Amino acid sequence: MVTNLKEETVRLGAVQAEPIWLDLQGTVAKTIKIIQDAGTKGINVLGFPEVWIPGYPWNIWTQSIPQNKAMLHKYMANSMSIDSPEMEAIKAAVKEAGIFVVLGYSERDGGSLYMAQSTISSEGVIVSHRRKIKPTYVERIIWGDGQASSLKSVVETPFGKVGALCCFEHYQPLLRYYQYAQGEQIHVASWPAFFEVPKGSEWPFQGSPEASLLASRFMALEGQMFVILSTQIVKEENLDSMHLRELGVTDKAAGGFAMIYGPDGTELVDALAPDQEGILQADVMLSDIDYSKALLDPVGQYSRPDMLTLQAIKTEGKHVIEK
Repeated sequence: MVTNLKEETVRLGAVQAEPIWLDLQGTVAKTIKIIQDAGTKGINVLGFPEVWIPGYPWNIWTQSIPQNKAMLHKYMANSMSIDSPEMEAIKAAVKEAGIFVVLGYSERDGGSLYMAQSTISSEGVIVSHRRKIKPTYVERIIWGDGQASSLKSVVETPFGKVGALCCFEHYQPLLRYYQYAQGEQIHVASWPAFFEVPKGSEWPFQGSPEASLLASRFMALEGQMFVILSTQIVKEENLDSMHLRELGVTDKAAGGFAMIYGPDGTELVDALAPDQEGILQADVMLSDIDYSKALLDPVGQYSRPDMLTLQAIKTEGKHVIEK
């Protein structure tokens, strides 16, 4: 449960930026630069977008599987292993900056990919590692499911209890509730680039900035926590390589909708333009969570566990069991 909330100011940071598309080395270099910038700004907790490394491949929505064969091969080659020189370089940058980072990336583990989030402490140590438990729709062409260990994402830090989810995981009520039960105080909501849905378009509203902002804001409201919402953008020169203009998804540079919310759902910062890169930052006090908890606490005084309860199965599945 959330107790003894600190009176110290915590500076939160939300990344809105464009990766170096399908380029592991290039995006790692940009990641390190962003971490260094965040350290200079005095940010304590920094959130990165979903699969920031090596970028969210919009081609999976705009092209067929045969058309994406070469792209997917390149994407796999440029995904990052958790035990790799690239991750070691990022961890070293986090330690040098003295900040706490939730990093979204496409994780390569053997011959499979996963939509991963690694939480790196200010000592440069991975203190939590999770994978999106169910990639969304066509994402399952590329990425596999996270297992039971991915349910546990909330960790104690000098800046409060920090946790994270990816994209459409914010539409899973049981998963959100499990985050609340872990006493989460600062939540990193990692999203890809999304674009305004044109009138008359058949594109689903769920995949829009407006819907994604609503989902993230509702988590702040429902769980009484601070939410760092981080997103990617796509610049003009990269629209055609992902067939975004051709398919009518967008005709201009856009995709960003980063935000930071308070535990009552209040917007704590002014948004960047949808095509603008930067780090949003907000100074917060964890003790302000008590104002919202006094009204409702879904895992405390505003709950009825004698009537409704959540069962979380934490047994990890294994491919081989030797007896």
